[in-house]
Amino acid sequence: MYIKKIKLNNFRNYVSEEIELSKNTNLIYGDNAQGKTNILEAIFICALGKSFRAKKEKELINLGKEDSSIEIEYYKKDREGKIKIEIGEKKYIFINGIKKNKMSELLGNINIVMFNPEDINILKGGPIERRKFLNIMISQLKPQYVHILNSYNRTLEQRNNYIKKIKVEKSYPHLIETWDEQLAEFSKNVNNYRNEFIEKIKTKIVDIHKKITDGNEEIKLKYISDCFNKEEFLKELKRNFDLDIQRGYTTKGIHRDDFFVYINGKPVNIYGSQGQNRTAILSLKLAELEVIYEEIGEYPILLLDDFMSELDKKRRNNLLENMKQIQTIITCTDKFDIGNIGENKKFLVKNGIVEKG
Repeated sequence: MYIKKIKLNNFRNYVSEEIELSKNTNLIYGDNAQGKTNILEAIFICALGKSFRAKKEKELINLGKEDSSIEIEYYKKDREGKIKIEIGEKKYIFINGIKKNKMSELLGNINIVMFNPEDINILKGGPIERRKFLNIMISQLKPQYVHILNSYNRTLEQRNNYIKKIKVEKSYPHLIETWDEQLAEFSKNVNNYRNEFIEKIKTKIVDIHKKITDGNEEIKLKYISDCFNKEEFLKELKRNFDLDIQRGYTTKGIHRDDFFVYINGKPVNIYGSQGQNRTAILSLKLAELEVIYEEIGEYPILLLDDFMSELDKKRRNNLLENMKQIQTIITCTDKFDIGNIGENKKFLVKNGIVEKG
């Protein structure tokens, strides 16, 4: 799988730009705030339908313009395709020239794994960051997961509104069992997906981490959830009903799922050094890469946003050496020697203009 061409029109600080990529390694370099990460953001949007950093889609439109577009030509082992995203008052998705109305139809066409310096928050931040990591990975491989997760969130919102109504009106909770049943059913399905992929990561990450750390560290993952069993979760909802009424929201459910990463038996987010946390993230992402390969039979596109600066030369070269079969797109401030790793291209970015390096 690889991207052949990216076209940007009024996207972020790009007015009109066309970039032809190598199917192996691509180095995009230049000073800060020139537009390097915007290229990765465009790819991310075409893969997942939303930005990893913009809170509002209007932020994606070039200042003073009314709309913008991203167009990507890509190749997979069994087909080639074209994705176009138009962003204005509304967002429109086109796949091979055909307008699509559902986000699920976009997911899975382009598969990506992305590293950026903020990824350390997956481990050091709160559970929401770890759930986001799982959601991004699973949704690319199982688009129906997004539909089930959205159904859960809608049901959760309705149950929370009902709980608040009971609390204010002191009314009898005669409908709570209906909401509980729906919530438990969606919870079971989401949990099945998450647990399945956590188990797959577990089988990959141990050997990956040992190689990265020369066998000096052992990594383990533990998944925490209230919803491994539907019947038990229904009982949990009943046990916590009075607490839910008191607080005005549902205190148990997959919206509170989490997973912990341990290095040599200790939680890395508490006892790990900065370097150990970064290495654990690297292992986690490389495991994600392998899980996607196992699922679809080809490697996803690897996006490295200012990540190589976090690695010394030896680890950087080892990483690139292992990425020979993967299209890798790297952003950095300084051009560095990619080495003899097959076809590669370098691009210099200056204020939203891309020049061949």
